[in-house]
Amino acid sequence: MATAFTATNFVQTLSAVNTRSHDKPLFDPLKTTSSFLGSTRKLRLTNSAKLNQPNLHRRSAVVAVSDVVKEKKLKSTSNLLITKEEGLVIYEDMILGRAFEDMCAQMYYRGKMFGFVHLYNGQEAVSTGFIKLLKKEDCVVSTYRDHVHALSKGVPARQVMSELFGKTTGCCRGQGGSMHMFSKEHNLLGGFAFIGEGIPIATGAAFTSKYRREVLKEADCDHVTLAFFGDGTCNNGQFFECLNMAALWKLPIVFVVENNLWAIGMSHLRATSDPQIYKKGPAFGMPGIHVDGMDVLKVREVAKEAIERARRGEGPTLVECETYRFRGHSLADPDELRDPAEKARYAARDPITALKKYMIESKLASETELKAIEKKIEEVVEEAVEFGDESPVPARNQLLENVFADPKGFGIGPDGRYRCEDPKFTEGTAHV
Repeated sequence: MATAFTATNFVQTLSAVNTRSHDKPLFDPLKTTSSFLGSTRKLRLTNSAKLNQPNLHRRSAVVAVSDVVKEKKLKSTSNLLITKEEGLVIYEDMILGRAFEDMCAQMYYRGKMFGFVHLYNGQEAVSTGFIKLLKKEDCVVSTYRDHVHALSKGVPARQVMSELFGKTTGCCRGQGGSMHMFSKEHNLLGGFAFIGEGIPIATGAAFTSKYRREVLKEADCDHVTLAFFGDGTCNNGQFFECLNMAALWKLPIVFVVENNLWAIGMSHLRATSDPQIYKKGPAFGMPGIHVDGMDVLKVREVAKEAIERARRGEGPTLVECETYRFRGHSLADPDELRDPAEKARYAARDPITALKKYMIESKLASETELKAIEKKIEEVVEEAVEFGDESPVPARNQLLENVFADPKGFGIGPDGRYRCEDPKFTEGTAHV
């Protein structure tokens, strides 16, 4: 929890790991204190000597950051991990994500949203911990659980809500919906409904950054890409192919695994031969990191080092954030497969509650200040709903836009008009 983490311990960064002596184990397994159900259970890691073979692509370390902590005195006299300003930004972003998703549930059950809607409740520490460290020029590639990633990247709540309502004022003009958030302005390169399909897009974005810097000689292009995906994706081919490519070309990308322990209704422990996903990083020559994804302060420290490492041109990092979703897979999921005791155990580790406790105990903020943030976000979310509700629906002639590069011959008739405007266009099909 955040409180225990703040005494004299600090997250061990990747740079510190890479300077360790080769004749010592990376950490003492007897000192592990994690009670996670997933990848830290019965944790056994390889000695660093075995990881550092002559082959340069096998010299990256496997580290469990949630367990590997060391005493590290900051340059300042304070042991605080964040400033007051940073803390307020982090808290506001996490509150926005939680409040927005809670409102989405209300709107979905009131019939304002259609299709599948996957909520992010419980995983806010991952989105906030990583994305709030990015520059505007940096890219984010998401999954079907993408609302909060969009909000963290700066897409206005009213645009995200309008997109969920299928309105023209949405960030995709109402054509993306819940699973396909996109914003060119904010370099949010999309939510992707099929697992794994966003990873190649993210790898391509990272290649673009490297190409612009090294080939086009744009010296100021140090942009980084974050690729978010879940534990269920890590057994797919795109995952392995892109890790290989990113390591081979030293691309500026961070692969962020949001391991919430469940792929819909399939337990991660039952579906994966080795549930410790972060260990797959060194197989491709990049550091593999495991972090407590329920603690935004730990996530933030790992994210800071991984992002800076990519920005310095030192290549990719695989970070496994072990987290938990508080709701079912989607709002259509009755969530009857998970053990109630398991859900209660993680609910007690709510990342927002933990951050609030840390900030008050560390005198970074008062209860009144945090309440003011909560009130502000409540108003933002309510305004987003009003805006989305009052916004117009797309016109019929928008139906085929952004579907084909050149819809002539299919969507456009000889007269140059969209055929969908012809009342006979939809005969024999679903009513449009």
